[in-house]
Amino acid sequence: MALKHAQLLDVIDLYATDEDQCGTFSRSLLKTNHLQVMQLVLGAGEQLPEHHVAGEITIQCLTGKVRVVLPSRTCEITTGQLIALPAGKQHAVHAQSNATLLVTLLRNA
Repeated sequence: MALKHAQLLDVIDLYATDEDQCGTFSRSLLKTNHLQVMQLVLGAGEQLPEHHVAGEITIQCLTGKVRVVLPSRTCEITTGQLIALPAGKQHAVHAQSNATLLVTLLRNA
Protein backbone atom coordinates (compact mmCIF):
# COMPACT_ATOMS: atom_id res chain seq x y z
CA MET A 1 0.00 0.00 0.00
CA ALA A 2 1.38 3.43 -0.91
CA LEU A 3 2.20 5.90 1.86
CA LYS A 4 -0.40 8.68 2.11
CA HIS A 5 1.20 12.11 1.82
CA ALA A 6 -0.43 15.48 2.29
CA GLN A 7 -1.18 17.41 -0.87
CA LEU A 8 -0.18 20.99 -1.65
CA LEU A 9 -2.37 23.42 0.34
CA ASP A 10 -3.18 20.76 3.00
CA VAL A 11 -2.62 21.76 6.63
CA ILE A 12 -0.11 19.42 8.31
CA ASP A 13 0.14 18.89 12.09
CA LEU A 14 3.84 18.95 13.02
CA TYR A 15 3.53 18.03 16.69
CA ALA A 16 4.39 14.43 17.49
CA THR A 17 2.28 12.54 20.02
CA ASP A 18 3.76 11.32 23.30
CA GLU A 19 3.94 7.80 21.79
CA ASP A 20 6.16 9.15 19.01
CA GLN A 21 8.63 10.59 21.54
CA CYS A 22 9.76 7.07 22.55
CA GLY A 23 12.64 6.32 20.23
CA THR A 24 13.28 7.05 16.60
CA PHE A 25 10.26 7.79 14.45
CA SER A 26 10.06 9.32 11.01
CA ARG A 27 7.29 10.06 8.59
CA SER A 28 7.12 11.66 5.21
CA LEU A 29 4.58 14.48 5.40
CA LEU A 30 4.55 15.86 1.87
CA LYS A 31 6.07 14.66 -1.38
CA THR A 32 5.85 16.36 -4.77
CA ASN A 33 8.01 16.22 -7.90
CA HIS A 34 10.28 18.94 -6.48
CA LEU A 35 9.93 18.81 -2.68
CA GLN A 36 9.74 16.35 0.20
CA VAL A 37 9.03 17.27 3.83
CA MET A 38 9.70 14.75 6.60
CA GLN A 39 9.34 14.72 10.36
CA LEU A 40 12.06 12.93 12.31
CA VAL A 41 11.80 12.22 16.05
CA LEU A 42 14.94 11.04 17.86
CA GLY A 43 15.27 10.08 21.52
CA ALA A 44 18.21 11.39 23.53
CA GLY A 45 21.39 9.56 22.48
CA GLU A 46 19.90 8.18 19.26
CA GLN A 47 21.32 8.98 15.86
CA LEU A 48 20.65 8.98 12.17
CA PRO A 49 23.74 7.31 10.66
CA GLU A 50 25.97 9.03 8.13
CA HIS A 51 24.29 9.37 4.75
CA HIS A 52 23.73 11.83 1.92
CA VAL A 53 20.83 12.86 -0.26
CA ALA A 54 20.91 14.05 -3.86
CA GLY A 55 19.25 17.44 -3.32
CA GLU A 56 19.79 20.37 -0.98
CA ILE A 57 18.12 19.97 2.42
CA THR A 58 17.18 21.97 5.47
CA ILE A 59 17.01 20.54 8.97
CA GLN A 60 14.86 22.57 11.36
CA CYS A 61 14.86 21.70 15.05
CA LEU A 62 11.27 21.97 16.33
CA THR A 63 12.13 20.68 19.83
CA GLY A 64 15.27 19.52 21.63
CA LYS A 65 18.91 19.66 20.57
CA VAL A 66 20.89 17.75 17.92
CA ARG A 67 24.36 17.73 16.44
CA VAL A 68 24.64 17.64 12.66
CA VAL A 69 27.99 16.01 11.94
CA LEU A 70 29.65 16.74 8.59
CA PRO A 71 33.13 15.68 7.41
CA SER A 72 34.48 19.22 7.85
CA ARG A 73 32.58 20.40 10.94
CA THR A 74 29.91 19.73 13.54
CA CYS A 75 26.95 22.07 14.02
CA GLU A 76 24.65 22.03 17.04
CA ILE A 77 21.08 23.18 16.53
CA THR A 78 18.39 23.64 19.15
CA THR A 79 14.69 24.47 19.24
CA GLY A 80 13.85 27.14 16.68
CA GLN A 81 17.09 26.83 14.69
CA LEU A 82 17.64 25.61 11.14
CA ILE A 83 20.62 24.52 9.05
CA ALA A 84 20.81 24.12 5.25
CA LEU A 85 23.08 21.49 3.69
CA PRO A 86 24.35 21.40 0.11
CA ALA A 87 23.28 18.65 -2.25
CA GLY A 88 25.15 15.38 -1.79
CA LYS A 89 26.84 16.40 1.50
CA GLN A 90 27.60 13.46 3.83
CA HIS A 91 26.11 14.05 7.28
CA ALA A 92 24.84 12.30 10.40
CA VAL A 93 22.45 13.54 13.08
CA HIS A 94 23.00 12.84 16.80
CA ALA A 95 20.27 13.70 19.34
CA GLN A 96 21.64 15.41 22.45
CA SER A 97 18.13 15.37 23.97
CA ASN A 98 14.73 14.18 22.77
CA ALA A 99 14.30 16.04 19.49
CA THR A 100 11.76 16.59 16.75
CA LEU A 101 13.13 17.73 13.39
CA LEU A 102 11.49 18.98 10.22
CA VAL A 103 13.58 17.99 7.18
CA THR A 104 12.91 19.59 3.80
CA LEU A 105 14.50 18.03 0.73
CA LEU A 106 14.65 19.51 -2.77
CA ARG A 107 14.09 16.72 -5.26
CA ASN A 108 15.11 16.45 -8.90
CA ALA A 109 12.05 16.51 -11.14
